[in-house]
Amino acid sequence: MTALKSRIEKSSTAFRSIGEAASELGLETHVLRYWETRFPKDIRPIKRDDGRRMFRPQDMDALRAIRILVHERGMTLKGAKTILAEQGIEAVLAGTATLSAATLEAVPSPARELQASVARAFAAPDRKTRLEEALQELTDIKDRIDAARARRAA
Repeated sequence: MTALKSRIEKSSTAFRSIGEAASELGLETHVLRYWETRFPKDIRPIKRDDGRRMFRPQDMDALRAIRILVHERGMTLKGAKTILAEQGIEAVLAGTATLSAATLEAVPSPARELQASVARAFAAPDRKTRLEEALQELTDIKDRIDAARARRAA
């Protein structure tokens, strides 16, 4: 019976269990449950009386869009949520969703800020001087931390 079930394909309008949805998307079931908590407006599976989740076609579209943004484009969940709210699921699935400057500013990212500061350091005309200054600042910070630790230990 299991081999027969694996050969039967569901229509695009059929509801899918969490296992079927995860398999179709190439994700783990716990990821779908977590995304369900982070995207409550977009993912609302129907829960049967026995507690099983049944994902509707619109839920599957939302999950596909989130997977594209997070796994293929490398966005954070917060960034993906912003894109979905601004441009919609259809735009992401069609490939027309774009990252605007307003979107990037709306989603602050420590990693993005670090990348920008490193880029500025290497783009400076006198990189060696800038890097030496940064090294000096880090050395000063280390000295202050060491002094504070020594005071605390005493």
